[in-house]
Amino acid sequence: MTDPQQNTEVTADFWFDPLCPWAWMTSRWMLEVEKVRPVRVRWNVMSLAVLNEDRLDELPEGYRELLTQAWGPVRVVIAAQQLHGAEVAGPLYTALGTRYHNQQQPKDRATLVAALEEVGLPADLADYADKDTYDAELRASHAAGITKVGQDVGTPVIAVPGADGEEVAFFGPVVTPAPKGDQAAALWDGTLLVASVPGFYELKRTRTAEPSFD
Repeated sequence: MTDPQQNTEVTADFWFDPLCPWAWMTSRWMLEVEKVRPVRVRWNVMSLAVLNEDRLDELPEGYRELLTQAWGPVRVVIAAQQLHGAEVAGPLYTALGTRYHNQQQPKDRATLVAALEEVGLPADLADYADKDTYDAELRASHAAGITKVGQDVGTPVIAVPGADGEEVAFFGPVVTPAPKGDQAAALWDGTLLVASVPGFYELKRTRTAEPSFD
């Protein structure tokens, strides 16, 4: 397990789909973790559309409709990474997530353009929402995350190097609201603790609250 008190910076890979509100909550927690632990987040794309493309008939109609909207944002983020560097993913995710979740803006081209312009990226990257130009790269990024935890979970996936050299990877945690300060640090330490135990798979309770974006 990573020692939270060590001074050596740890890279935490975080896989997200911009449309998932629970991944958004976890991502805001990770920004807090960066403030209270020697952790740097590296942002990666995964796709709910890819994850569920072979089981659409099993899903509720409302969720199937959401998945039809899910291709555009991830395609735009992966295109931005391919054309402007991996480091643009985090700021673009924040710009998109703030609009989709905090501000409840529509999942349309105008919202994509506004997010791109906010972070200084060309507006015409929004064209990639309807193109499969970088779908191979999107699927590769998705696979890199989901294969660490298995097909039975979703977004987010987090992976960090363990103290013994073995990677520690897990889905979640699912939280609302996003913990801050000492709470953010405590959740990080505890999550790494349980995730690093060989044979540990699940700790869960029924959600009784919707995502709180305050």
